[in-house]
Amino acid sequence: MIHLRAFAAKFKPQNIKRFAQNNAVLFQSRLYTVLETSEPSLNGNNSNYLEEMYYAWLKNPKSVHKSWDTFFQNSDTIAPAGLAGTGSPIENLPPSVDSRGTMQASANVEKLIEDHLAIQSLIRAYQIRGHHVAQLDPLGILDADLDSCVPVDLLTSMDKLGFYGLHESDLDKVFRLPTTTFIGGNETAISLREIIRRLEETYCRHIGLEFMFINDVEQCQWIRQKFEIPNILHFTNKEKRRLLARLVRSTRFEEFLARKWSSEKRFGVEGCEVLIPALKTIIDVSISMGVDNVIMGMPHRGRLNVLANVIRKDLEQIFCQFDPKLEASEEGSGDVKYHLGVYQERVNRTTNKQVSMSLVANPSHLEAVNPVVQGKTKAEQFYRGDTKGKKVMSILLHGDAAFAGQGIVYETFHLSDLPSYTTHGTIHVVVNNQIGFTTDPRMARSSPYPTDVARVVNAPIFHVNGDDPEAVIYVCQVAAEWRNTFNKDVVIDLVCYRKRGHNEVDEPMFTQPLMYKQIHKQVSVLKKYADTLISEGVLTQQEFEEEIANYDRICEEAYSRAKDEKILQIKEWLDSPWPGFFTLNGEPKSMTCPPTGLPVDILQHIGKVASSVPVENCTIHGGLSRILRGRAGMIKDQIVDWALAEYMAFGSLLKEGIHVRLSGQDVERGTFSHRHHVLHDQEVDKKTCVPMNHLWPNQAPYTVCNSSLSEFGVLGFELGFAMASPNALVCWEAQFGDFHNTAQCILDQFVSSGQAKWVRNNGIVLLLPHGMEGMGPEHSSARPERFLQMSNENSDVYPRYTEDFEVKQLFDCNWILVNCSTPANYFHVLRRQILLPFRKPLIIFTPKSLLRHPEAKSPFDEMVTGTTFQRIIPDTGLAAQNPNDVKKLIFCTGKVYYELAKERTNRNMQSEVAIIRMEQLSPFPFDLLEKELGRYPDAEIIWCQEEHKNMGYYDYVKPRFKTLSQYEKSVRYIGREPAAAPATGNKNTHLAELQHIMDQSFNLKAFRDVC
Repeated sequence: MIHLRAFAAKFKPQNIKRFAQNNAVLFQSRLYTVLETSEPSLNGNNSNYLEEMYYAWLKNPKSVHKSWDTFFQNSDTIAPAGLAGTGSPIENLPPSVDSRGTMQASANVEKLIEDHLAIQSLIRAYQIRGHHVAQLDPLGILDADLDSCVPVDLLTSMDKLGFYGLHESDLDKVFRLPTTTFIGGNETAISLREIIRRLEETYCRHIGLEFMFINDVEQCQWIRQKFEIPNILHFTNKEKRRLLARLVRSTRFEEFLARKWSSEKRFGVEGCEVLIPALKTIIDVSISMGVDNVIMGMPHRGRLNVLANVIRKDLEQIFCQFDPKLEASEEGSGDVKYHLGVYQERVNRTTNKQVSMSLVANPSHLEAVNPVVQGKTKAEQFYRGDTKGKKVMSILLHGDAAFAGQGIVYETFHLSDLPSYTTHGTIHVVVNNQIGFTTDPRMARSSPYPTDVARVVNAPIFHVNGDDPEAVIYVCQVAAEWRNTFNKDVVIDLVCYRKRGHNEVDEPMFTQPLMYKQIHKQVSVLKKYADTLISEGVLTQQEFEEEIANYDRICEEAYSRAKDEKILQIKEWLDSPWPGFFTLNGEPKSMTCPPTGLPVDILQHIGKVASSVPVENCTIHGGLSRILRGRAGMIKDQIVDWALAEYMAFGSLLKEGIHVRLSGQDVERGTFSHRHHVLHDQEVDKKTCVPMNHLWPNQAPYTVCNSSLSEFGVLGFELGFAMASPNALVCWEAQFGDFHNTAQCILDQFVSSGQAKWVRNNGIVLLLPHGMEGMGPEHSSARPERFLQMSNENSDVYPRYTEDFEVKQLFDCNWILVNCSTPANYFHVLRRQILLPFRKPLIIFTPKSLLRHPEAKSPFDEMVTGTTFQRIIPDTGLAAQNPNDVKKLIFCTGKVYYELAKERTNRNMQSEVAIIRMEQLSPFPFDLLEKELGRYPDAEIIWCQEEHKNMGYYDYVKPRFKTLSQYEKSVRYIGREPAAAPATGNKNTHLAELQHIMDQSFNLKAFRDVC
């Protein structure tokens, strides 16, 4: 209380008068406003009287004249500091007090102000720390914040009143409430006893609120008002019956599965059955506010229940998944039932409005789906012009251990308010089982709560006891209203328990004996809530039993129908359908791809815009002006470099109505300062120009956006964005190709295997800068070997040749891998990605030094109408003219071609050595390579790469070349020796290694003595 006394001392009468004299004019104007007149007879000599009025009003507002009461209520100061020397009410003025009264009042000043400051501090203490003592654990075992200590400034016993300088004798004193609380309701002053009771009721029962860290006063006031007003948690009998009915469905669904498939893993929601009513409430409230598209992501726990009772997937489609005799369709490898996603359009029964709902498929990698959901949500908002998120929203479910432990949660939160990534508020629901598999939360996190990560974005956190259904539902209502009001994230921490082990066949007593002894005694939330409603007369026991019997009958009927299902149709579980893109059977409408070239006039037009500043009065950097002049020169000469080729691919697609989105770290300029798609005014802050959006009158929009310094989160986001529509080219570029490995989870679980598991086409493009250029082990390799290893092509089988061989290969693969050596081929492969009649992920190993290499330019002739992507680029020089004289046939890919070609010229070996570039690595171009091998019958076959032998492409191409030659010819390797690191950090060593590769490549006797 020392700080309170020190503050109160500042308001002793002499200080009040001094302060009043300095502010007389200000307060005079305020007082005149109240009186609508001025009274010059009241001057500084009457300050004592004014002080007395104020102190009397503080003690009891009704003890002063109503005109004084009006004045003090309208004043925004807590002390009469400005009253000296001002006008005052003159009607019914009581006689001036004598000096003895003044002295007596002065003696009470310090105590009076100190007590009111104490009340303010007390209220604030509960608002900040009340959640620490809230009764959140349904089991009554653990403190939700993992700390049994009680904050010293919370009044858990009357002896703590002394902390605030108060005493039990003050409990019935009436205190005016500050404007930062709503516990008074319609009352402006209540007793200390009632203040404490209402604070306890609001902050220390079954709801714990964390919001005072938010640095926006309006938002804090909004939350206070939603929870502090007395008796705010009020439900009608109709609402209570609806809540009970939803609890019945949630509970009985789990019990039905347990009866029918007791030994099957299903990852039920038992112990948190209130999750289903909670989600349905969020959706109901959101729909009532205008939302008509809800996209959800969640882990496996409770997924089947959410599918059944929130998404309302047909029960027989769920039950048949448990049948061990159910045959898999030929559409893919499939996935376990508690990973599947689904898309559903239905009428919301509460609002009677149409709603689309998606539950995105998710692997066992907890939280990995978060950015995917956000990307899909952003895309749906973008295509609908929903710039405030009023129509499309996302809901993310989490487990407590994963929410605290997985870094992707943090990465996703940091996308929440970025202009090109925000979804305008996500509602997060943490199913807080207070355990992670077998790990006690006290060993699983260092933070008090699993939800503390949300503080970084000022998201309010509502902790709530899962065994208090009405408290849960109210919190969910407020969360939905918060998102609609402020377009910001909000977190609901649903504190509950896990009735069984990690799965239904797991034994939790091994590691949590005390917890599970209590769980075994626990009465279900359905039983407790039903008993409460029956005792309140809301419904009868018979009505409750009829509700149960009705849902049990629904489940039994669906179970009977499920027995008729013989084949699992994976396409029934598609979470992102593309109406009209495929046939009704889900097949491509054709198996052809049109040429990807363009008329010269279109190339010229795009090039002209790319080399200009199409916005008036935009002053760009001098160095950038030189770059634009250089582009204009290339367009005049009808050639393109890498940046211009990309510009033309993007620009032409925009003309055709295809949205293009390029995202990643530094993509606006380009890591290597080659792209410059956003031009910055050098004199006006934040003034930019994106020439790509000024190409055509009715073009599709182009989005280019620098991302946060995240790979896992941003790649997941772009993958989700690409899920929403096939008519968009969505590209993610790594700063360096090496850095994609921090997003390996997205690559492994979603990109490479997503279609096989979930029948989900996705056309995302990854741009991964790659090349050995002496930049060290972390700025050299995009790890092509990893992508090639995950390609689903059989290296030992030569594919059957058909007329549509090239497109059929692409259709059958799981992703496409290319390493283009010319700008023209880069241009074509980007356009082909959209012109194909289906969608596959495209991985492009992009160059670094080739961006400015004088030889790495393409003429318009390689990009005009009729031209197309070249899967391989054959040798067209002297070697091709006399193939029988060729001694060495070198196959390579990417940048190393230019080094080989230069070395061949320097050694004058153009007739003896042929060099063929493989532009498309996977699917492997068997048909074209077979022709090339037959063309050079006497040549020694070499695979040359700049990567180390245990990396790069050699292990991928070697068995395929053997298949091509029917094991009659071997493929020699030339490249760096096996190594642990992708590249050396020593420039001299790098150059020596490169020279060794060149020497071997052009030594015709290098393998003479090798069997």
